[in-house]
Amino acid sequence: IPEAGLIHAKDLAKALGGPVAFRPAVLHVGYHVLYRGGHIAGSRYIGPASKPEGLQALRVAVRKLPRTKAVVLYCGCCPWTDCSNTRPAFAAAESTGRTVKILYIAKNLQKDWIDAGLPTESGDR
Repeated sequence: IPEAGLIHAKDLAKALGGPVAFRPAVLHVGYHVLYRGGHIAGSRYIGPASKPEGLQALRVAVRKLPRTKAVVLYCGCCPWTDCSNTRPAFAAAESTGRTVKILYIAKNLQKDWIDAGLPTESGDR
């Protein structure tokens, strides 16, 4: 994924704190147990993009969003270099003709987002 396709945690947190009309749609493309345990506030669970049903759900979700809505995807299960969900998610979302960003997570969501005190929720919302 090229650098232009990434967004960093502090930049995403800033965007999520901005006016509602300009907040990105944040979609979790990882595992449900991780989402339930703690996820980015306001994000929507899609499912693991390493599975065909997760990729299909992602394509459907992205197509339903307004074309003007920014889209950010994240998993957070493991270090960036090892994640089996982010790269397929990025490719699938881009295949819809949308510009998307992936949240760069160096270690995992716990370390890079939750422990940093960034907006977090738990449960299924």
